[in-house]
Amino acid sequence: MPEHEAGGTPTHEVRDFLRRRRVQIAQRWADEPLFRTVFTVSRDEAVEAGKAVVDALARVADSQRVEDPDAAGFTEVREQLARMGATRSRAGLSTTQVSSELAALLPPAENLLVADLDQASPELLRECSVTLGVLMGTLRLVAMQAALNEGQALIDRQRLQLLEVATPVIKLWDGIVAVPLIGTLDSARSQVVMETLLNAVVDQHARFAILDITGVPTVDSLVAQHLMKTVAAARLMGAECVVSGIRPAIAQTIVHLGLDLGTVKTRASLADALGYCLHELGANIVNAVPDGAGRR
Repeated sequence: MPEHEAGGTPTHEVRDFLRRRRVQIAQRWADEPLFRTVFTVSRDEAVEAGKAVVDALARVADSQRVEDPDAAGFTEVREQLARMGATRSRAGLSTTQVSSELAALLPPAENLLVADLDQASPELLRECSVTLGVLMGTLRLVAMQAALNEGQALIDRQRLQLLEVATPVIKLWDGIVAVPLIGTLDSARSQVVMETLLNAVVDQHARFAILDITGVPTVDSLVAQHLMKTVAAARLMGAECVVSGIRPAIAQTIVHLGLDLGTVKTRASLADALGYCLHELGANIVNAVPDGAGRR
C-alpha cells in the first residue's frame, strides 16, 4: 500500500510528503545556488537550513493556508529567509535574480513529489503538484518581503550613519564646540543635530556651543522649531548656544513663525560667533597688522 493515505486532501498529502522527504529535499536544496552561496562554511550547514525551511512548509500545509504569507508556519524561518535574500543582494544580485534563485527550489522538490506519489492517481498527483507550487510561490513571496524589509532596515541604518557623519562637532577652543551645518535640514537631521550637539557639550565640558547654519539655504517651520529647542536644551545643560550664519530666508521664516529669539545669541558669521565666545571666556584676540601686533 502506498505511503500516502487514500482520500487525503492535496494539502495534507503535500504535508506528509514534506515530512517524509525532509532530508532529501534539504540535500537537493543545499546544491542550489541560493543555499550553496549563502552557507559557505559547510554543506551540512546548508542542509540544516534547508530542513528548517521544509519544516516550515510542512506546518503551513498542515494549516491549509498555503496561499497566506502570514501563516504561522513561516514565522520561524522568516528571519533566516531575510538574511539569505539580503546576502544575495549584497553580493550584487538584483531582486529579480534573487527571486529566480528562490523559484529554482521548486523543481527539485517537485521531482521528489512525483517519485514519491508514483502510485497515486494522475488527478491527485496534479493537485498535489499545484499545491506544492502554490506553497513554494508563497515561500518566495515571504522571502522577498523579508529581504526587502531587511534591506530597508539596512538603508535606514546607513542613512542615520550618514546623517551623523554629515553633522560633525568641532572643538574650536577649550570650552567651545561648533556644529557647521551644510545642505538641507529636515526633521530627522535636526534631531540628529540636537543629539550630537548635546553629547558634545557633555563630552567636551563646553560652556559655548556654536550652531552655524551658513550652509543651510532654508528651513521649514518644523525645523526652525527644532533649532530653537536645541538652543533651549543646550542652555539647560549649562552651555550657551550661539546661532551664526542665519540667511535672510531663514530669518524671515523665524519672524513669520513668531519665534522669540530674544534670549538667543546670534552672530552674522562663524568667525563672529567664535570671537564672542572667546571674549566671554576672557581670551584676548590679537590681529596681526603690517606695523606689528595690536590688541583688539
